[in-house]
Amino acid sequence: MPITDLLERNARQYPDDVSLVEINPDIQERRRVTWRDYELIESSPMCHYRREITWHVFDEKANRFAQLLMSRGIRKGDKVAILLMNCLEWLPIYFGILKTGALAVPLNFRYAPDEIEYCLELAEADVLVFGPEFTGRVEEIADSISQNRLLFYVGGDCPSFAEDYDKLTANCPSLAPGIELTDEDDAAIYFSSGTTGFPKAILHDHRSLMHSCRVEQKHHGQTREDVFLCIPPLYHTGAKMHWFGSLFSAGKAVLLKGVSPKTILETVSDEKCTIVWLLVPWAQDILVELDSGRLKKEDYDLEQWRLMHIGAQPVPQSLIRRWKGYFPDHQYDTNYGLSESIGPGCVHLGVENIHKVGAIGVPGYGWEARIIGEDGSETARGEVGELAVKGPGVMKCYYNDPEATDEVLHGDWLYTGDMAEMDEDGFIYLVDRKKDVIISGGENIYPVQIENFLSRHEAIRDVAVIGLQDDRLGEISAAIIELKPDMICTEDEINDFCRGLPRYKRPRRIFFADVPRNPTGKIEKPKLRRMYQSENLVDAQNRG
Repeated sequence: MPITDLLERNARQYPDDVSLVEINPDIQERRRVTWRDYELIESSPMCHYRREITWHVFDEKANRFAQLLMSRGIRKGDKVAILLMNCLEWLPIYFGILKTGALAVPLNFRYAPDEIEYCLELAEADVLVFGPEFTGRVEEIADSISQNRLLFYVGGDCPSFAEDYDKLTANCPSLAPGIELTDEDDAAIYFSSGTTGFPKAILHDHRSLMHSCRVEQKHHGQTREDVFLCIPPLYHTGAKMHWFGSLFSAGKAVLLKGVSPKTILETVSDEKCTIVWLLVPWAQDILVELDSGRLKKEDYDLEQWRLMHIGAQPVPQSLIRRWKGYFPDHQYDTNYGLSESIGPGCVHLGVENIHKVGAIGVPGYGWEARIIGEDGSETARGEVGELAVKGPGVMKCYYNDPEATDEVLHGDWLYTGDMAEMDEDGFIYLVDRKKDVIISGGENIYPVQIENFLSRHEAIRDVAVIGLQDDRLGEISAAIIELKPDMICTEDEINDFCRGLPRYKRPRRIFFADVPRNPTGKIEKPKLRRMYQSENLVDAQNRG
């Protein structure tokens, strides 16, 4: 069953139910606007704080874009790239692409012009759909990328080198294109994080997307009455695949363009959100504001909020203990996944396993997992190895990169590159990225373990541990520590706190600075290594 069938079912059975809401807190105008109203006033310079569409309009908009693409020669197997910030147009465009049998190719909104061009070429994209935030970047490469592909612009004031999506789709039929799709048909190309160079293109079929829908709904029990608050970027598998639970259950979702604690709580309150997926920094920021008294829980209507879940990176146990102190009735889940395994859910904690906070969990619905040692066999319980997963959501391949594919796909098993261990109850604990392991004086040091320890310190808001080159030990561990607002802490205090760690795990260098994270919440460790390696070498020379 292709995933487009779910959208068409929702449009048939619940045509007048609201499917999507867009909230833009940067616009103070709070007028309630439907998509139809928006079309009537689209030439107005005024933007709106809130927009919404129904399932019927969602499906209709997807059909119109599909018809536009097909009128321009786009056929089954072609590729259409999306470069948009989260907005009400994003998902109808995505599904319009799928309805033609073409592949949707979402692009990271942080890509520089050369990265955009690289990804378009690697994915062999025939079309680029982009928004106003990217006009300058696309203009830089427009001459080269427009030679062999269509450029559609979403938003007012269409630039001369592109075509106006809004005007073109308004004149297209709203009938479904009627293209036959199967589970085996290719559906989407997502890109890896690109932390070791240019990203790799990850190919998924419709079976993968449908499995993600089922996994999310099984894990979190979405119903038509649930309202999902989506904050992370939709180009990423994590955000979209969590939203797939709403698609599967025909529930409403809210796209929030903003991450401030006040905005999040206001939106949960105003929109009656029941499920919220947060990244670690956002959850930490909410707790800091509640601790300080700048936000008061009683000022918001939060009784309906039933589930808070976190993914994309390891979650400190201390954070969840503090969260449950403010929200004791919340269900909690953590989700582990990769774009290669169609986003979240191949491993998850499970709302019933709060006693195992700290673990990433057990294999998700329809998934299997193993911990593989260096000799290729499964490790004993409690031993560290590489996490491998198997299930209907594993990618088909890295598109146009058989060598990279062979490195991670071993039969039906995807080797994740994450080091993990399994306890006696079968719960999996993430130790670190394979490439991030620090080897110091012959000892393996796993930065996540040190980060989890340091996160318990009351003054620390965020922390990253990296390896720095060292002539004597090969590598030493360094901690980059971001303090909470108005908190003061010294290097001596941190060193004293770290006496609770085995000596070889204690950070050799301490830096107080902001911890950079990408849009999906992952610490940008390659950037930190580049920043602090040179500083470490200079200090070593001065000491010498």
